[in-house]
Amino acid sequence: MAKQFKTLVARMAPEAQKQVKARGEAMLLELNLQELRQRLTELTQEDVVHLLDVTQEVVSKFDRRGDMLLSTLYAYIRDLGGELEIRARVPGHKEVRITQLEHLVLLADLTHEPSKQAAG
Repeated sequence: MAKQFKTLVARMAPEAQKQVKARGEAMLLELNLQELRQRLTELTQEDVVHLLDVTQEVVSKFDRRGDMLLSTLYAYIRDLGGELEIRARVPGHKEVRITQLEHLVLLADLTHEPSKQAAG
């Protein structure tokens, strides 16, 4: 018979319970692009189709894409009303924000064509 997760966690050592809770909280902050669009915006796939002036197929593929140009990702997140930051964590050092790519947002703003780039 299956056991409830709460029951299993209750049997764990206090330190293990803290780790399980921390991992659960971290998982809530890890989203793929489709989940980001669905959970953090009120935009449907069709809304994005109109926003980006592309087909539904393009949006669907983009939501599931595993690899893309950073400029494309910057433009897509901006078109959803968001802002993208890239951070690096190196053992033994504080987390740092990578700024050399932020000009991509400014270039996309100047060209006014991020939607077309996000589709491609």
